[in-house]
Amino acid sequence: MAILTRAILLLLLLAPPAAAVRLKDIATIEGVRGNQLSGYGLVMGLDGSGDSQQSLFTVQSVLNLLRRQGVTLNINPRQLQVKNVASVTVSATLPPFARQGSRIDVQVSSLGDAKSLQGGMLYLTPLFAPDGEVYAVAQGAISLGGGFSARGAGASATKSHPTAAVLPEGAVVEKEVPVTLGQDGVLRLALNRPDFTTAGRAAASVNQQLGRSVARALDAGTIEVALGDISEGEMVVAATSIEQAEVTPDTSARVVLNERTGTVIIGEDVHIMPVAIAHGSLSVTVKTDFGVSQPAPFANRGETVVVPDTTIHVEEGEKQNLVVLRAGVSLGELVNGLNALGATPQDLIAILEAIRTAGALSAGLELM
Repeated sequence: MAILTRAILLLLLLAPPAAAVRLKDIATIEGVRGNQLSGYGLVMGLDGSGDSQQSLFTVQSVLNLLRRQGVTLNINPRQLQVKNVASVTVSATLPPFARQGSRIDVQVSSLGDAKSLQGGMLYLTPLFAPDGEVYAVAQGAISLGGGFSARGAGASATKSHPTAAVLPEGAVVEKEVPVTLGQDGVLRLALNRPDFTTAGRAAASVNQQLGRSVARALDAGTIEVALGDISEGEMVVAATSIEQAEVTPDTSARVVLNERTGTVIIGEDVHIMPVAIAHGSLSVTVKTDFGVSQPAPFANRGETVVVPDTTIHVEEGEKQNLVVLRAGVSLGELVNGLNALGATPQDLIAILEAIRTAGALSAGLELM
């Protein structure tokens, strides 16, 4: 882990300055977005791995389905076994400019206590938007993406996640979401990561790309492009040209720490104030052995007992001298200084947190 972390930091150190990227990679056009759809459905045709009788909503859903098909059963829902059926939630994203008849991908997740959805078929399921309208209908064979679940007497085997699946192009769009591109001749772009410097550079780049001063930054996350009275076709051409404008994003100095994995990411603009660091380690080992004490042969009194024998071993690591980092230390010097202390990823996290507490870290510290 320490070697991997140091390799990552070395790659960051040797990386060239930030390069320009296309505006379409760091921003989106306002109003051009996907819409979330969801629904409730039944997966059928399972090989005994569906919901049990405890999932009453599955049983009731099957009875309702049969009733709509003209089959009425006057029985207690608890008497009906539906091991080949599973209740699922169905979700999808309706992309912008999707037209009637277009097909979109669907995700399916088990809602009850089904063991596996392998081999199942999703029954006709309407997909609703938050406004309560049906925008797509899903149906078809589901795929676990290579996963499976097999069970036998006293043994079982599972790969991946057998209670979640997908239907590639499993839904048909029934209703379109109108998208007005550049209403009133004004096109607005939203930065994925708002930043005043990046917004200013983006506006300047768009003006250069279009050859006229029509773009301005409204705030840290919005660029407004006034294109005037133009047709829809001309608006599409202008949007295409704007997306290709190259911008060099600006980022704030930041250190990202993940204590669960020991990952440390340090941005190239990270600097620290004058500080001295000493690092050492103290290892405390507590070991307990259990022995058996029993009375002598033919003894009239006494009993066999288990006697714990506990030992404590304290070991202090190699002594480390103070390492002094002068003002304005860069990423490379910071890494070299921490490596000189023999710091592991977990040690790096503790040291960086201590430097920030001391007020010597000129960067944001983000814990994942």
